[in-house]
Amino acid sequence: MTLPDVFVVDGARTPFLKSRNAPGPFAAADLAVAAGNALLSRQRFRPDQLDEVILGCAAPSADEANIGRIAALRLGCGDRVPGWTVMRNCASGMQALDSGIANIRLGRADLVLAGGVDALSRAHLLFSDAMVRWLSQWYAARSFGARAQLLTKFRPGMLVPVIGLLKGLTDPVIGINMGQTAENLAARFGISRTQMDFHAMRSHQRTAAALDAGHFGEIVPIADAGGHIYMEDDGMRRDSSVPRLAKLRPVFDRVHGHITAGNSSQVTDGAAWLLLASRKAVEEHGLTPLGRIVDTEWAGLDPAQMGLGPVHAATPLLQRHGLGLNDLDAWEINEAFAAQVIGCIEAWKSDDYCRTELGLSGALGALDERRLNVDGGAIAIGHPVGASGARIVLHLLHVLRRQGGGRGIAAICIGGGQGGAMLVETT
Repeated sequence: MTLPDVFVVDGARTPFLKSRNAPGPFAAADLAVAAGNALLSRQRFRPDQLDEVILGCAAPSADEANIGRIAALRLGCGDRVPGWTVMRNCASGMQALDSGIANIRLGRADLVLAGGVDALSRAHLLFSDAMVRWLSQWYAARSFGARAQLLTKFRPGMLVPVIGLLKGLTDPVIGINMGQTAENLAARFGISRTQMDFHAMRSHQRTAAALDAGHFGEIVPIADAGGHIYMEDDGMRRDSSVPRLAKLRPVFDRVHGHITAGNSSQVTDGAAWLLLASRKAVEEHGLTPLGRIVDTEWAGLDPAQMGLGPVHAATPLLQRHGLGLNDLDAWEINEAFAAQVIGCIEAWKSDDYCRTELGLSGALGALDERRLNVDGGAIAIGHPVGASGARIVLHLLHVLRRQGGGRGIAAICIGGGQGGAMLVETT
C-alpha cells in the first residue's frame, strides 16, 4: 500500500539556551509562541487555517497544562483549531510530528503545526513527602495547641527540596538515571574517556563551524522582557578541547565512571516547530516544501541500555527501504551522551549485537561519521528534552537541502528504553 505524501513546508526554532542553575528568561509556552509566531508570519495561509497544533513537552509547568492548546490560542489559531500535547520523553517532539503525519495520512488533517518544547531550567523543585504530610496536618489544625504540637515534630531536613529534573532523568522501573545507562554502554563496548571527550570536542567544533557558515537558518531570534535579544544557541564552546574536557570529574559514577558534564548533552530551554502538509494543502496554498517525511519507526529495548534506541528504531527503517547505513546522505542522532552515540556506532559494527539484539545475520557495518551530525549535536547545541526530536528532523532537512538533496535518518534515544527514527528526503 502506498501511503499519501506528507511534506515539511517549513520550520523554525528558538535559540537553545543553556540552564545556568536558575530559572531561565522564558517559560516553555513563551518559547513555543516565539518560534511559532516567526514561522507562521511567513506563510501563505492564516494561523486559523491550520487543522491542528500538536506540541511535545516532557516537563510542562503546572500552569501550562495542555501546553499545545495554550500555544495554539496564543498563536492566533482561533478557538476552532484543536491543540494538544504529547509526551514520549526525549522523543516528544518527534512523536508530535508522527501524530501529525498519521492524521494527514488518515485524511483528518491537511495542515498541521507540530513540534516540541521544554524549559528545563524551570523544572520544578518539590517538597518531600514528609514535608507535604506535615503541611497537610498544619493547615488542618484548628487550634493553637495543635499547631504548637506540630512544631515539635518539624525537622529542618524536611525542607530539603526534591529536584524534579533529577527525578525525571531517573528511570522509576530500574532505578538508575540516564547518565548511568550511558556508563553501561561505555562498559559494554569498551568506550574510553578519551573517545568520549574527543567526540564532545568535535561536536563543539562542528557547531562553531556551522554557526560561522550560517548553517543554522532555522533559528529565529527571541527577546526577553528586558529587551535582551537571543540570536543563537549559547552553550557552544569554541575553546573545547580534549585536555580541557579531561579535567572534568565524572558525574554519575564518581569512582569508576567516565560520563562528565562535558561529554553529556546540556540542560537547555528551547522550542522547535515544523509545518506538515498534505499534497492537497501544498497545491491549494502554493507552498514550496522543504522536503518530506517518508517513514517512521519506534522501538523498545532494555531501559538500562536506552541509549541504543536509535539502533533499534533506525535498523527496521533501513531494512524496510532496502538501505545500508551509508546509502543515506546524512544522519542526525541526538547526542544525549557521547558514549551513547559512540555506542550506537559500535552496535552496528558488532556481529554479536546485530545477531542477538536485532535478529540480523551479521553486522550492518561502520557508519561513515562524516555523514553524522555534520553541524554538531546536543553536546554543543543543547537538549531541551521535548524539542530535540523535532529539531533533529528539521536540521536534517536543511543539511540535505544544502547538499543538493537526498535521504537521511534522524534518530533519538528515549528514557525508559525506547528509540525513534524518521526517514526523510529532499529533492
